[in-house]
Amino acid sequence: MTQRFYSHGKLLLTGEYVVLDGALSLAVPTKRGQILEVTPLETSQITWQSFLENDTLWIDETFKLPLEKTLDSEDTVLIRLHHILREVQRLNPNIFKKGVSFKSRLEFDKSWGLGSSSTLITNIAQWAVISPYELLENTFGGSGYDIACAAAQGPISYQIINSLPQNKKVVFNPNFTEELFFVYLNRKQNSRESIQHYRKATTNNVETAIQKISKLTEAIISCDSITVFEDLMEQHESIIASIIKTPTIKEQLFKDYPRCIKSLGGWGGDFILATGGAQERTYFQNKGFDTIIPYREMVL
Repeated sequence: MTQRFYSHGKLLLTGEYVVLDGALSLAVPTKRGQILEVTPLETSQITWQSFLENDTLWIDETFKLPLEKTLDSEDTVLIRLHHILREVQRLNPNIFKKGVSFKSRLEFDKSWGLGSSSTLITNIAQWAVISPYELLENTFGGSGYDIACAAAQGPISYQIINSLPQNKKVVFNPNFTEELFFVYLNRKQNSRESIQHYRKATTNNVETAIQKISKLTEAIISCDSITVFEDLMEQHESIIASIIKTPTIKEQLFKDYPRCIKSLGGWGGDFILATGGAQERTYFQNKGFDTIIPYREMVL
């Protein structure tokens, strides 16, 4: 019998980078996610098919059981997938006693950075009855906020306390969401490289910055004024810029933009959050950024 699993995509509105070191952060699940269908097989093999959001077959591969320690391939995507399956087998040794057919389907463009990896990890972990956080840590790494978003039904606060992930449902539905929209920067940011850059840049103690970001997160969650919201977000941008020693996206690309721009996730790619209306959206379109998604269309 086929089992079906679903996980939501994610966006981190506050706390990028410093979420790794305990900052309180605001994260939101997206309306688009990833589906995984799992069907038992009577053969001694694992078949895997991944479909993109436009129904294009992206991965079509068969792995023999038992899984070998290494995969003889130069395809980094297949190597990563094999690694994930091996780790699933390690965490649940009885999971691949028989063959299995996997079919995954993304609902968003895999270059958008909404969590093609985290939604996959969460879906597989649900099926295998293992910890998605442990599976993530042993494969991709990261803070785990994306795992929390995958199962969330609305905005959450997320924080790592004593090395343990803590997330809580929060009410974040400000009356100015019509003035919020996301803009794709036409390039995918590598999360692992972003984390490495953060680790190299933060040679000094960042505890003070973490405390400031945590307070800003609390203020942003309870904010009911677009003017105050923009001020809080600009403060947030300034703090992170000083930590990672990188100019803000607004300074780099949109110096003349009249409203607020907030980087999301790894700076330099994926989506940004911007404030404004129709005129401001036209500003980005005129600069060649055509993927513009209103807040309410993106966020669950």
